[in-house]
Amino acid sequence: MSSTPVPWKLPLEGRDPDEEHRASTPLELLFDLSFVVAVAAAAAALHHDLSAGHFSGLGGYAMTFFAIWWAWLNYSWFASAYDTGDVVFRLMTFVVLAGVLVLAAGIPFVIREDPDFTIVVVGYLIMRAALVPMWLRVAHDHPAVRGVALRYVVGITLVQVLWVGRLWVPGDTWAVLTFLALAAAEMAIPYVAEHSGSESTPWHVEHIVERFSLFTIIVLGEVILATTQAISATLDGHGLSADLGMVIAGGLLLVLALWWIYFKRPLIDCIHERNGFLFGYAHYFLLGSVAAVGAVLAASVDLAQHESHGLGYRAAALALAVAVSVYLVALGVIHASGSGDLTPLVNPVVLSILLVVVAVVATEEFHQVGPAVLGIGLLLTGAVADHQLRGDPTVRTSSARTR
Repeated sequence: MSSTPVPWKLPLEGRDPDEEHRASTPLELLFDLSFVVAVAAAAAALHHDLSAGHFSGLGGYAMTFFAIWWAWLNYSWFASAYDTGDVVFRLMTFVVLAGVLVLAAGIPFVIREDPDFTIVVVGYLIMRAALVPMWLRVAHDHPAVRGVALRYVVGITLVQVLWVGRLWVPGDTWAVLTFLALAAAEMAIPYVAEHSGSESTPWHVEHIVERFSLFTIIVLGEVILATTQAISATLDGHGLSADLGMVIAGGLLLVLALWWIYFKRPLIDCIHERNGFLFGYAHYFLLGSVAAVGAVLAASVDLAQHESHGLGYRAAALALAVAVSVYLVALGVIHASGSGDLTPLVNPVVLSILLVVVAVVATEEFHQVGPAVLGIGLLLTGAVADHQLRGDPTVRTSSARTR
């Protein structure tokens, strides 16, 4: 039984944006799983910093997660428009995979008192630079978007040179300011490239939504991992205390509720050509907060087992409430952008306030972290149940208008 060999090189002329049944490829799934290695490394580093009471590690976490998310987003959006599946495209993907592994190896050097970004920057450069020759191919093979492709090439190249120069920036303040400036420059590249002319790349809406949905599910696995560690701890001889049991129960409720809330409304209704950038950019906060939830839960396990030195009950509970709140508000922004009004933001904001109240009251009353984690999990579960019972007012309004 013979099989057709993979073609070495096909023209990058753009895939049909209206192609039916467009789904993620096995290569894209491998790509996502490789990136989760870096997400896990960032979450693990944040977990250890939080357990030690070092909230300064949040800055390093935000920076490294930006590098992970931005490289993933740019590859995924490019692949949505130009994934030919040929050998050259596969090799480019493997180069990006190698870059994310290098970046993951450098994360422990970033989230510490004297951060060293060298290895992370090397990994990031590998991931970003891999797209430059591909955009040059697009400029050659797809004349209709030649200008767009060349703007990507120039923008990516210039900003990567600046990232290297940033390694020699002295002082923490300047390091933060230059990071913010270069992150803004990175995010401006697609906007400038796609909006400086009448042409644009032919990305596939349904495919993009599926890519983000799958990656969100995989990152949610980090929360499950943190809960699993709590269960494993009880089997390793620590015993199941009431505090630890509530952390386990609350963690399980949280991951299920977070998943449910993400998929409660079809995200295909929340993205179109006019808000594609906001859809993608809002996922930085959404995905970053999910991984942070896993880190806080792992730190809460340490706290419940009296293995945390420096983290207080209230600080842990508030960190969890804030991480979940960022997730809810980011998703609310995506829904609000899709519907064209601010109504979808009301419930996330109200729920976020209640989460903080639960965190403060539970730790003040019980002087343990478990009741707060369980309370946050129950509150989020209650919000899901209320949504199911009441229905989605946004959907009802949309249906009424359609009729």
